[in-house]
Amino acid sequence: MRLQRKLAVLAALTLAFAGVSSADAACCYFSAKNSDVLQPGQKVFITWDPDKKDETFTVQPKFEGNALDFGMVIPTPTQPKLHEMPKDFFKNLAVYSILTAREFPRSKLLPKAKALKGDPAAKKGGAAKKGAGGGGDPLDFGDTKPPPVVILEEGVVGSLDYKIITAERADDLYKWLKDNKYSYSGDEATLNFYVQQKWIFTVMKIDTMQMKKEQNGQYVGDVTPTRFKFTSDKLVYPLKITQISVKDKTEALFYVQAPYKVDLKGDMSYQLNWIPLLESSGKKPGKSVGSKKGMVPPASKNLPGRGTEWLQAIQDQIPSIYARNAQLEYNYVPGQRPVPNAKGHTPTTMEWARKLSEDDVAMLQGKAPFCEKVPDVDEGFTQADLQDPQKAAAVTAVIRDRLTKALQEHPTGYRVRYVPEEDIRALKSLIGHLQAGLWITKFRKVFCRDEMNADLLLVAARLGDQDDFSEYTEILPTSPP
Repeated sequence: MRLQRKLAVLAALTLAFAGVSSADAACCYFSAKNSDVLQPGQKVFITWDPDKKDETFTVQPKFEGNALDFGMVIPTPTQPKLHEMPKDFFKNLAVYSILTAREFPRSKLLPKAKALKGDPAAKKGGAAKKGAGGGGDPLDFGDTKPPPVVILEEGVVGSLDYKIITAERADDLYKWLKDNKYSYSGDEATLNFYVQQKWIFTVMKIDTMQMKKEQNGQYVGDVTPTRFKFTSDKLVYPLKITQISVKDKTEALFYVQAPYKVDLKGDMSYQLNWIPLLESSGKKPGKSVGSKKGMVPPASKNLPGRGTEWLQAIQDQIPSIYARNAQLEYNYVPGQRPVPNAKGHTPTTMEWARKLSEDDVAMLQGKAPFCEKVPDVDEGFTQADLQDPQKAAAVTAVIRDRLTKALQEHPTGYRVRYVPEEDIRALKSLIGHLQAGLWITKFRKVFCRDEMNADLLLVAARLGDQDDFSEYTEILPTSPP
């Protein structure tokens, strides 16, 4: 049987926690002869239980190439259990984690000049900008004599055939791939890195004929999300093996659910971008972000999500953050996404973070609102009522009373986000996956090839001995010019 496949090694993670495009970069491709498959990105949702050492992650790699079919291999520290996940799982996660914006009630009937004094939107000439701020048959490997590679399990998950295999030696695994019509584009040493750690490999078949075909003959698409559950001693993302299937860089979007916020170590920490973002949002007019003395400018705003408290808790460490940004040539510009430095490296960005409440989970069942609703202060009245001499005064008084009441009840505005009703109803697919009392940390990192020489270690988010308790669920205010 003639096989034209590509075997993608989509490295697993063991961890504690899933935006410009896709997400986590732990995939590597084994290329079939005369065909190409690359991995520009991948999305991963991880739930980590540090007490039980249990990790569950759902992964959806993105690929592009000209192979008619190919496979992907997911290495994990121990033998996983596989489950099918909803096709739109990551779309629904993205909707769930849309940032809210502050908006004040406005009357379309009263003259703009009569807008309430305390309405910041009126001062700027309009309401807050609407927006989001910012997943048959077993594989046939031929009849050749099998090398010493053990097949632990095989079956079907969703529309994907899979085999779970293990090998004691990298050369055995390398030969097995070759004998089964796979042309491995990496070296044996990379395989040995995981074989020596006694990791398990899950092989899955992908049919690109179900994907979108571009005019140039390339297939582009996202693999159906699949959930893996396994045990692990530490939170590690096998990034090293991904390097093989990356041309220049790959973009990773992490959603991590754990008892605490999760971050990357060292220079990959999101704090390098998060702290300047908070400071620029809370600084007073005329204060520059990161003064020469490195002191935190007194915040003129009480930042949402306890952002001001976080800055105060770590103010002694902020100078070192700016110093490291300067050394790495990371230039923070308010209102803009980070740009690469001279080496092409880009800082990690945190895109959403929250310790889930009971209401956050009840929202998935429609038992709690998706966001706050701005009251319609004009309800029950028309323009004709204001033009009626006998009604105008009374109608105006009622509308202004409603505006006053709304401002008193929500002095900082209503937290809103605009999403189609059908997308909100689709959030029910997340039921059972999101858990009250746990943190969700969503962050993005673009990895260049030279940043992928080792596996990725995910850790509790903290600076020094201070755990990061700041949340990020709404668009931060813009500092005055």
